[in-house]
Amino acid sequence: MSNPGTPTFEQLRIFLAVVDTGSFAAAGRRLHRAVSVISYGIGNLEAQLGVLLFDRDGTRKPQLTDAGRAVLAEARTVAQGIDGLRAKVKGLLDGLEAEVNLAVDVMLPTQRLGEVLRAFAIAFPTVTLRLHVEALGAVTALVLDKTAVLGISGPLNAGLAEIDAMVAGAVPMVPVAAPDHPLGRLSIIPPGAGRDYVQLVLTDRSPLTEGRDFAVMSARTWRLADLGAKHALLREGIGWGNMPLPVIEPDLISGALVRLVMPEYHGGQYRFSAIWRRDFPPGPAASWLREQFVARAREDSDVTALGDV
Repeated sequence: MSNPGTPTFEQLRIFLAVVDTGSFAAAGRRLHRAVSVISYGIGNLEAQLGVLLFDRDGTRKPQLTDAGRAVLAEARTVAQGIDGLRAKVKGLLDGLEAEVNLAVDVMLPTQRLGEVLRAFAIAFPTVTLRLHVEALGAVTALVLDKTAVLGISGPLNAGLAEIDAMVAGAVPMVPVAAPDHPLGRLSIIPPGAGRDYVQLVLTDRSPLTEGRDFAVMSARTWRLADLGAKHALLREGIGWGNMPLPVIEPDLISGALVRLVMPEYHGGQYRFSAIWRRDFPPGPAASWLREQFVARAREDSDVTALGDV
């Protein structure tokens, strides 16, 4: 019985590039290598392991063999481990950042954001902060393209292999309307009534959320990229919509808005995560920010009657 050899990380990197891009030529473009180098690397890897990784017969696109699929999971684990190692060393070598780019979801309560950033200014007076406030998938997009080193994102980053995340709290989202809106005047809202009126919907231009809707019930929608504009239009009675409870709580108390008790939808928990690229880790100041958001999230009370948005 023969034992497999030990592949190099470069061979595994070539293997993963072929799988992710779908061809030897595309892998070469990604890695800035000639196709012959890619082919040679795969051949050497197969020789080292003693198995065929790709079925090259009868198709232009290399197809993973059963052995290739088994090796793929282990290769990704090794690659992620190397990324983690490099990330730790980079943090040690870089020292304190001169500037931190932070992207936060517009749903994040402004009081919490203010508390954290005020403490940050005291703890790191020499570090410049650049703040991006975005909606939906735009926060994750800024982290993915390395515009922001840290993001406080809504529940839209799951399943992205490049992203690491930590739980960072939640905010209740509730349906509201102005008291003179037709829905606001109803003491009992019949099932499906929300579909008959304009729903104000927060949206963004990120490709991560393109074509996706969240808690949208009406076929008649006005789409806005600004939460403040949505708030103002709700107060004007132009439509109904879901809003973070901390934002509209003063309006509920004053009567400027009323909470809608809809039979099919009572609202939901909009959950936050602190996110960063695995290969682009936060430095000391950004890590401090991350820990502050995570620590304050422990104060959030979970509204068990509400599911997740």
